[in-house]
Amino acid sequence: MATTITNVMTTENDFSLLRLMQLSSVSLPVGGFSFSQGLEYAIDTGWIKNAVQVANWVETQMTESLAHLDLPVLKLAMTALSQSDQVAMPLSQCNDLILACRETKELKLTDTAMGEALSRLLRSLAVPLPFAKNEDVSFVIVFAVAAHYWRIPFHKTALGFSWSWLENQIAAATKLVPLGQTQAQQLLGQLQTSIPMAINVAETVSTEDVGAGLPAIAIASARHETQYSRLFRS
Repeated sequence: MATTITNVMTTENDFSLLRLMQLSSVSLPVGGFSFSQGLEYAIDTGWIKNAVQVANWVETQMTESLAHLDLPVLKLAMTALSQSDQVAMPLSQCNDLILACRETKELKLTDTAMGEALSRLLRSLAVPLPFAKNEDVSFVIVFAVAAHYWRIPFHKTALGFSWSWLENQIAAATKLVPLGQTQAQQLLGQLQTSIPMAINVAETVSTEDVGAGLPAIAIASARHETQYSRLFRS
């Protein structure tokens, strides 16, 4: 039987979706798997002992931190990139804002180390970057640059960014609690329902109100810096 080869026209939306999947993939070489963002200390010290407590910890971060800081700054950065003048906040100020909001050395390291890794990757893919090689740049800002270049709209970009963050957190919890693979998938299914809500909140956060404060996460991150035995960098 002869094999028929059909040429399929791929639309611009298809390309954008594929690029979003690439950006959001757990295999993206940006080191997201190396950071627990305070989760390792919280588990080591007994604050978190089971899947229910993991869900509460992660969901609180999503609704009170991502929704009020990372996602609003992601939107501000994409707005800055899409408008050549009269921008509410230039890209450099977006970067300064989010780095200033990282409450510990480790949380800032998480952001800038992943930002540096994604910058290297994008340069290898011939994506132009509007900042110097040695500059400290937030992963959120670099993610926005990639999304803008590949013409991914904000809502889809926010979905991909949030999913990537959630998957890394659950992967960390799977190793640390520990959780089984089935429990991990159940948590992903449960917690992904909070992503659209977090994005809706982010859409309403004004520039003046951008920011988050979660004392337990800040304490866990700070104490993790001197934790005796660690699997994760933060």
